[in-house]
Amino acid sequence: MKKFTALLTVALLTLSAPAFAAKCEAQAAEKKLAGAAKNSFVQKCEKDAAAALATATATCEAQAADKKLAGAAKSSFTQKCIKDATGG
Repeated sequence: MKKFTALLTVALLTLSAPAFAAKCEAQAAEKKLAGAAKNSFVQKCEKDAAAALATATATCEAQAADKKLAGAAKSSFTQKCIKDATGG
């Protein structure tokens, strides 16, 4: 179970990385950041987003376990839960 959760988290982070980057770049542009300030902001933003995704994944996995979900029902529930929790 822990192995599955770890693999799911890695997969979600890999798939979400471009989305994180785009959102963080857009926020930096709104703030009119440039140079080192922009790079620092984007790195922190991406790190915070990845941490939020990891937390949401763990929480949603626990909820799925509490509901005793398995297979496609678990996958569907977990994906929707993570999407709702991260606003994605």
